[in-house]
Amino acid sequence: MSEEEAAAGEPSPDDASRIAELREVLNHHIVLYYEKDDPEISDEEYDRLFAELQELEGRNPELITGDSPTQRVGAPASTSFAPVRHAVPMLSLANARTEEELTAWENRIRNHLLRRDVDPGEITFVTEPKIDGLAISLTYENGRLTKGATRGDGQVGEDVTLNIETIRTVPKQIDDAPPLIEVRGEVYLPIADFAELNQKRVDAGLPAFANPRNSAAGSIRQNDPKAAAERPLAVWSYGIGAMDGIRFASHSEEIEWLRDHGFHVNPDIAVHDSIGEVLDRCHWWLDRREDLDFEIDGVVVKIDDIGLWNELGNAGREPRWAIAWKFPPTTATTKLLEIEWNVGRTGHLVPWAKLDPVRVGGVTVSNATLHNEEDLERKDVRAGDEVVVLRAGDVIPQVISALPQKRPKGARKPVPPKECPACGTEVIKPEDSVFSICPNRSGCPGQIFQHIKHFVSRGAMDIEGLGEKQVARFLEEGLISDVADIYALRQEQLEALDRMGETSSGNLIAEIEKSREIPFPRVLYALGLIGVGSVTAEALADEFGSIDALHEADPERIEQTEGVGPVIARQIAESLADEGTWALVERLKAAGLKMELAEDERRPEGGPLEGKTVVLTGTLPDLTRDEAGAMVKRAGGKVTGSVSKKTDFVVAGESAGSKLEKAEKLGVTVLDREGLDQLIAGNLPPEPEGD
Repeated sequence: MSEEEAAAGEPSPDDASRIAELREVLNHHIVLYYEKDDPEISDEEYDRLFAELQELEGRNPELITGDSPTQRVGAPASTSFAPVRHAVPMLSLANARTEEELTAWENRIRNHLLRRDVDPGEITFVTEPKIDGLAISLTYENGRLTKGATRGDGQVGEDVTLNIETIRTVPKQIDDAPPLIEVRGEVYLPIADFAELNQKRVDAGLPAFANPRNSAAGSIRQNDPKAAAERPLAVWSYGIGAMDGIRFASHSEEIEWLRDHGFHVNPDIAVHDSIGEVLDRCHWWLDRREDLDFEIDGVVVKIDDIGLWNELGNAGREPRWAIAWKFPPTTATTKLLEIEWNVGRTGHLVPWAKLDPVRVGGVTVSNATLHNEEDLERKDVRAGDEVVVLRAGDVIPQVISALPQKRPKGARKPVPPKECPACGTEVIKPEDSVFSICPNRSGCPGQIFQHIKHFVSRGAMDIEGLGEKQVARFLEEGLISDVADIYALRQEQLEALDRMGETSSGNLIAEIEKSREIPFPRVLYALGLIGVGSVTAEALADEFGSIDALHEADPERIEQTEGVGPVIARQIAESLADEGTWALVERLKAAGLKMELAEDERRPEGGPLEGKTVVLTGTLPDLTRDEAGAMVKRAGGKVTGSVSKKTDFVVAGESAGSKLEKAEKLGVTVLDREGLDQLIAGNLPPEPEGD
């Protein structure tokens, strides 16, 4: 936009053109998603385009029109079904993707109420899972289901009553009912049933559904109710629209009424007294997401007080009194530009995908792992391919598949390099390995860099201020050549470097000094021995007590450690037997790093929990996880990170999640905070009876 246009308040021609383009693209995808249940792009890509249109229209309000996708909900009802006009519009929800955005929503609510001379006081909230399905409306007159409709465009939906009546979890008649009540919910397909349905479609030569949401939506829009009845659909009910002869003071009262009258209501809908509790619950749902039998893509947050709903009203297509806290997308599609090979800290040559940057899992991803040569071959991924990228939690982004139908002509299969890309040494390929390996362990700059980067990282020595760029710089400047050299650094050396003043240099030296107090299990993990992650390092430290004892052990003795198999045991023994590795350990010992457990960290012999394995999960009211683990160890027990048949006890606090569920399935004894005290005191519960 030119300065003259900006001064005159005229919209930019570029903005106007882009707005028109986005509307056309979004309307195309709206039809595919809502009418044909056959989307071409991911929800994340749609949300990105939609957000761009919102931003442009916000900058140019004079260009907003009533038919813009930002001003309406869903899509017009299909002409295949009779139209149903909703007595109360079925609105869409605004999205929040960060904690800051959710907190800002609460602030907007309070400010809006204050402007209306309404004192919000202490606001109570309700959270419920945001089911990834098809929104529906169920109308009951004098207790009898008379109409089932889709949301449509929010004003007018489709009459799908006959198909709705085939769903077992939808009551056809309700007792003690008012003259009129409209129940709202989400039709979904359980994940296990979705997999079975897709297999049947494939066996019959039909195309598979892309996801459970499309399957559920397509099922409800069947013209033949018998076809809909053959699909195992279900409904979660989450609210009430139009009503006559009954009123509710709060949303939680609505939920209780639905539950009491036979509707399928999610048991984990919860009420909260603060936005902080809401945020905790959102993360609780995110942690459970992969363990659910239905798909969710976020958490719906509503004000509980319906009186405040009326005061707040709506902002266009969205109610002010509710918001959806959306989970970060876990997958996205982008172009693989080229395949590169990096050498890891153990000499393995790892294939990496250089990507056209894409937003996934809450961050912009431009690189993703391809794991190893065998995986690369199995997935048949090539440079130039459109690929699907997965990022879940803190896991390194990975390419999970290619889209060969979009492959450019002439794309060639990648070939592993014959020489190490970091040092030029000829690589070797062990017969039973999925990696080519650079054998130059002590002289390969790539391996040295990766080892130092791992050593200083969070969870290992956690030396703040010594990140990837600083490690590379210190190596280039000749200040360090391995991890032991870090402890010989002096402040005056650092101050002599460009952009390293007295403060930053002093802070880094202080962080290095602080790392000398890191406990032995984390030092063992930081050493970067092949096969030794943080959990295995903890188990080895518990088993042997010191690096010297571990060094003297043979593979058979190391294998006795819980979670360590014969291959890892042999690799650990070989690593510590290597002269260069052990010389490095001796130098780190001399630098004052902790190479054995302190007396109060060791498991005493003969304690009340000797021979017992305990898993800690959830949040305990007055103990951190480390404090609870220390209590178990002082009583002679072992603390492990996963539940198995060998687990003796699971101590579960708030938001225990999947570990608690697994313990219950396996019949493992579950204890609370008080039960932990009883364990430590030697009052062990009776052994569970066998089947």
